[in-house]
Amino acid sequence: MAISFFTEDIKFDLKNKLAVKKWIQATAKAEGKKLKEINYIFCSDEYLLNINQTYLDHDTYTDIVTFDNSEKEGEIISDIFISVERTRENAQKFSVPEIDELHRVMIHGVLHLCGYKDKTDAQQKLMREKEDFYLGTRS
Repeated sequence: MAISFFTEDIKFDLKNKLAVKKWIQATAKAEGKKLKEINYIFCSDEYLLNINQTYLDHDTYTDIVTFDNSEKEGEIISDIFISVERTRENAQKFSVPEIDELHRVMIHGVLHLCGYKDKTDAQQKLMREKEDFYLGTRS
């Protein structure tokens, strides 16, 4: 059950790593999943745009791209790329602390890995409710 944090092309240091790891593990467990491995890769807008274009054929900026590398049902193995620039901009846009927006995006990726979608209005509403719930469980 490994959660690792990396950076690509930026300088960034996630605070309270141990507490964040416990929170993510508890979320996966609460959703009935076995967390085997998640690699969070924090990067720039341009780095994530390139990933979005190369692997998903999307030519848009985004705050997160989640790759589900799981081979067994009920297990989580993933690489999650997060644009720190985008989360900072969104924090300002939504008038929330940067760390809260970053955590929202981090747990958003985990929720996708737990099977939640966000394509329709109803799916987006449920996703936001789950994000809010799990944000409230942080230590």
